[in-house]
Amino acid sequence: MTLDKTLDATGQFVKVRTESGGFRPGERWRITRNVLVIGLAFMVNFTAFMGATNLQSSINADGSLGTFTLASIYGSLIFSNIFLPTLIISWLGCKWTIALSILTYVPFMAAQFYPKFYTMIPAGLMVGIGAGPLWCAKCTYLTVVAETYATLSDLAQDVLVTRFFGLFFMFYQMAQVWGNLISSAVLSYGIDTVPTNITLNSSIVAETCGAKFCGATSDTDESPNLERPPEERIHLISGIYLSCMIVASLIVAFGVDSLTRYNRGRSGSATGQSGLKLLAVTLKLLKEKNQILILPIIMFIGAEQAFLFADYNASFVSCAWGISNIGYVMICFGVTNAIAALGTGSIMKLTGRRAVMIFAFCVHMGILIFLLRWKPTPEQSQIFFLMSGLWGLCDAMWLVQVNALSGLLFPGKEEAAFSNFRLWESTGSVITYAYSPYLCTQTKLYCLAGILCLGMIGYGIIEWTAKVGRSVTELKPDFELVTNGEANDTTKL
Repeated sequence: MTLDKTLDATGQFVKVRTESGGFRPGERWRITRNVLVIGLAFMVNFTAFMGATNLQSSINADGSLGTFTLASIYGSLIFSNIFLPTLIISWLGCKWTIALSILTYVPFMAAQFYPKFYTMIPAGLMVGIGAGPLWCAKCTYLTVVAETYATLSDLAQDVLVTRFFGLFFMFYQMAQVWGNLISSAVLSYGIDTVPTNITLNSSIVAETCGAKFCGATSDTDESPNLERPPEERIHLISGIYLSCMIVASLIVAFGVDSLTRYNRGRSGSATGQSGLKLLAVTLKLLKEKNQILILPIIMFIGAEQAFLFADYNASFVSCAWGISNIGYVMICFGVTNAIAALGTGSIMKLTGRRAVMIFAFCVHMGILIFLLRWKPTPEQSQIFFLMSGLWGLCDAMWLVQVNALSGLLFPGKEEAAFSNFRLWESTGSVITYAYSPYLCTQTKLYCLAGILCLGMIGYGIIEWTAKVGRSVTELKPDFELVTNGEANDTTKL
């Protein structure tokens, strides 16, 4: 913003705040465009990553290689979220942190051509190291531009934060559609679609699949549906996914504005501090009562995603219906997730956050109870899609609302807040992946239900003690739009 002179009613010159020269016509559209481009880049990158991770527990089932690889990703992500995001963002800025962090996913996809413990585990660790700065930079970027947009419009900051996160997660969850469409199309091409031995499979899965499935004790002799697909098809999928990741990095590099464009005199948690101080800011947030209360629901988000991608796909879909159908079932998850992510911001504006969170809790708890009692068979294809669709609906509401809530609870400390979000989301995921090979699915479902109940208690205390409202009004930022030549490097995000 700049100060211009104009005449008041008495004919005297007074100073008024206006948008600075080059930004006057379409700054709000430019902000929206940046959000869209970031969403597109994440969609392309996670088209590859999600498509590959959904298959890991099935195509790399020997020795639980796929599951342990996923555990290594989220294990290193815990380390990454503690030590790296605020430091990397202060060095590179949000834009280049996103662009370069995407490239850390490339070794994971390259390892799919030769999946061994000594190739997959290091590649998984590399993904986790890059994912911490990636997600923190994305969350910080969206929160800051939403706050900037609020100063240029009549919309409230919390509504815009939720709307931008919803728009982003619409793109992000569409990656489930494209990634799984690619994998399913490649894996099922030329395969006879007429079900064979359906009577045999039905009798087998009634006793071994679903909640009764125990991954460590199941094999392809008991369930023929778990047989690994041909190598050449896996290599084709991996090559397509590898190209997607490189393209995603280029989209950010050439299509997104730097956050130095929006200099509002903001001294966020990563501005101008040394590495040790940046780490201290992230860890210091763990002393906040709000942060402690929100941790269980954040951990549940990580746990429920890990269960869906590993245990639901292995215990229900691939065991009862076949590996080639995982992609189609996950497409349903991705579509409902994307639609719900886009709509949840508008719904929250009408109903408030509390109603959305209570609805998500009731639906997700109902899914867990149903899965405990359901005995899947190949003839029940509609139920596989129904469960993944409802799961996608709930996951979108959790992601959008809790991400937005994390930013609103800690204004001016977004980097540290989102670093902690990914830290505890990753903790929930890595714990779930770590015990996955050793526990039966029934036990895992009970664990999920317990974490969900604990998370809603913590969220309820935050919401009903009005801490969200106080946090939003504690800091009302004053933005200043500047040209590229005026950007201050010390405030680079």
